[in-house]
Amino acid sequence: TWHLKKIPQIVRKRTFSLDSPKFEARTELELNSVCGIECQRKLPVPSLSELKDLLSYETIFENGTRTLTEVNVLGLVHDPAGNTTTRRSPRKKRQIYGTDSRFSIYDKRFMTNFPFNTAVKISTGCSGILISPKHVLTAAHCLHNGKDYVKGSKRLRVGLMKTKSRGDGRKRKGAKRNGMPSFQWTRVKSTHIPKGWFKGVSGDIAMDYDYAVLELKRPHKRKYMELGISPTIKMMPGSMIHFSGFDNDRSGQLVYRFCSISDESNDLFYQYCDAEPGSTGSGVYLRLKEPNKKKWKRKIIAVYSGHQWVDVNGEQQDYNVAVRITPLKYAQICFWIHGNDENCAQG
Repeated sequence: TWHLKKIPQIVRKRTFSLDSPKFEARTELELNSVCGIECQRKLPVPSLSELKDLLSYETIFENGTRTLTEVNVLGLVHDPAGNTTTRRSPRKKRQIYGTDSRFSIYDKRFMTNFPFNTAVKISTGCSGILISPKHVLTAAHCLHNGKDYVKGSKRLRVGLMKTKSRGDGRKRKGAKRNGMPSFQWTRVKSTHIPKGWFKGVSGDIAMDYDYAVLELKRPHKRKYMELGISPTIKMMPGSMIHFSGFDNDRSGQLVYRFCSISDESNDLFYQYCDAEPGSTGSGVYLRLKEPNKKKWKRKIIAVYSGHQWVDVNGEQQDYNVAVRITPLKYAQICFWIHGNDENCAQG
């Protein structure tokens, strides 16, 4: 069951103008970090003042102007549950683990209907998910490498899947066949990225804050997926998660997968879902029952951050990592969508 949780409040304190960025960073679809599961276990819980800093955010607009918004955090209750972990042996350097269990969605009846229609393509090469009529959730590193915005993010666009209507006449030469999606591209009006992504608590790239929200220039009329608070592994049916994205090795195809989570920290899920670059930024979701109802509902509980290489005692270990939607992140993303915290009191 989806459990209602009292959500802390994110309140805007003040906003400053910043210099326009250079937009010179190279897009990195794979991440290297020094902080893996063992390191995450030992990270201290950020203090309230640190959280205010980490949850302050940059907004970049389509004309290249940029602002920094400082925030206050009200009503925060720290979750007493620590990091529950399951030890695993090191794995070889790969992104498909054993048999490739991904499914390419070819049938346009599925592709353009919920939940698959919520998957979108980001023009920098990542994926994302629709979370409101005007907002898309994706990974921060699809837009910013921690030091500068990536080259393609100055004129950022989002591709929504569409089907060819009957009135379109004959197929154009070179038009995609075999059920591959075509895209309706929409310009991005503004982008929000938490300051925690630029300033990691471990002194390295901050995986915990690898999420961003894009506001579209024009609203769409499609069904989107709501946010949910990420439950712990033991509260998930079969510990299973689902996500769809546009993996690079299956060009032009929507790729769906489901798998179990192996490990978790307070902010991250570690799993071995088969996923290639391109699916980064996909919305990870679950289907649970609504409280006091017989209805089931899918909600986004994490953002797929991608494949991560980590040095552990001189050995390289690899994981596929997803950033959990904690109550604080729920409050922040909800605030970005609505512009106030009135609609974000219950997760």
